[in-house]
Amino acid sequence: MEKQKRLRDYGIKIGSMETGALNSITDVEGVTVGHVTLSEGNMQTGVTAILPHQGNTFKEKLIASSHVINGFGKTMGTIQMEELGVLETPILLTNTLSIGTAADTLIQYMLRNNPEIGRTTGTVNPIVGECNDMLLNDVRAQHVKEEHVLYALQNTSTEFQEGSVGAGTGMLCYSLKGGIGTSSRHIPLEHGTYSIGALVLSNFGILRDLMINGRAIGQELKEALLKSWEEKDKGSVMIIVATDLPVSERQLNRIIKRSVAGLSRTGSIITHGSGEVVIGFSTATKIPHDKPADCLTIPTIHEEDMDLAFRAVGEAVEEAVLNSLVTATHVIGRDGNERPALKDLLKEFNINL
Repeated sequence: MEKQKRLRDYGIKIGSMETGALNSITDVEGVTVGHVTLSEGNMQTGVTAILPHQGNTFKEKLIASSHVINGFGKTMGTIQMEELGVLETPILLTNTLSIGTAADTLIQYMLRNNPEIGRTTGTVNPIVGECNDMLLNDVRAQHVKEEHVLYALQNTSTEFQEGSVGAGTGMLCYSLKGGIGTSSRHIPLEHGTYSIGALVLSNFGILRDLMINGRAIGQELKEALLKSWEEKDKGSVMIIVATDLPVSERQLNRIIKRSVAGLSRTGSIITHGSGEVVIGFSTATKIPHDKPADCLTIPTIHEEDMDLAFRAVGEAVEEAVLNSLVTATHVIGRDGNERPALKDLLKEFNINL
């Protein structure tokens, strides 16, 4: 997207399932993504907003679930999501010490659009995820402000940049420059063809572990670099999964748990200091905030259809992580710290994918 060279432009095809038209989380109809990128000197950070549909998410909630692969993370709003099984706000991603600003702004955004919140109805549950970008970004400065979050929320699109943008500006992946990546898959079933898409904020992994389509490219690069700057895996990854499959919250939770298969195929071993958190939602059924007179009817797929969804989410997450790597650009940030881009190293050492 946005004229960037992505994984498939290198001739690499992940898995066997077909992608959506954009090979993006936005192949799920109604989903849009917006970024604000803050990149100057010690400031290497930003915010990414995911709108789950184009209506009022508080009035029309979506079936949602979250899953913690490794809990070294600081998300907001997932406790209530797990209890009630619904999403009622957009999803924001940013750096670890800006989650408060992101949550405050998202709350204000929802209050402006829903005057009944806190008056004639309950409060609102903002969903915010984070990764730690402190190597390249002066995270203590808390550069992300209310106007940045609001701009990201108000300027979303079906097409958006990947790599060193938005919340991914200062993130690392497999000791290289990481960031935002996305991918999607079609799920053909007897009753229709559905989409499942993943967006990742990648900030995890050790160079020697990196695998691309089964090839130990990280080890090849490690040997070519002959450097010792490879660091311990102390990062995280936020995975956002969207689908239009008609599923229950239980079924959705089963699907998003399979994200770990995609991470593992890129080489991740889910280390102690890395937080892996997945948030998923389905646009197939909108749950009204106001109680209707009749019972709700929520269609769901049969359990025998679940394997295709499991395969799809694994493939989409794997490709999303790799897209975050191949689209990222070299960044010099806080105190001169830097991380190279995968595409630059491949060119420097004449390594073909």
